[in-house]
Amino acid sequence: MRKLIPAVRPFVAAFIVGPVLLAALLVWPEAPADDLDPATKQLLVDAVQAAFEVDLFNSRCRSDLSGRRTENLNKELVSRYRMTVLDVQDDLFPEGYYRDAQARMERDFRARLREIGGCPGAKEQRWRDELQGRYEELMAEIASQP
Repeated sequence: MRKLIPAVRPFVAAFIVGPVLLAALLVWPEAPADDLDPATKQLLVDAVQAAFEVDLFNSRCRSDLSGRRTENLNKELVSRYRMTVLDVQDDLFPEGYYRDAQARMERDFRARLREIGGCPGAKEQRWRDELQGRYEELMAEIASQP
């Protein structure tokens, strides 16, 4: 049978790990969005909106609830900017809160969908291709960023 670890060791470890974690938190930059130039900020906002629109279209008109475009954008943002889609919505969207930003984008999307005749009209006008093209353009632009 293994010997039990004495109760002293976790107590000592807390004195070592605690200050190291505190130092890391103090050195960690608070908001990666502050380091971005205005053009990059706008690019990220546009990309989040484009991904959201494609995913909403697929959800409403194709019964595809995967959210794949937002997930792919999220991976790209995390690897390049150490930000998530929710960080962009919180820090860069005018609403300042991701739920408000998502609600506005959904309202705008539904209004546009209604204007073009719902899902049948959108399919007839190949609106999905337009949304997908915009999303792919913005993803390519993000990928070409230094």
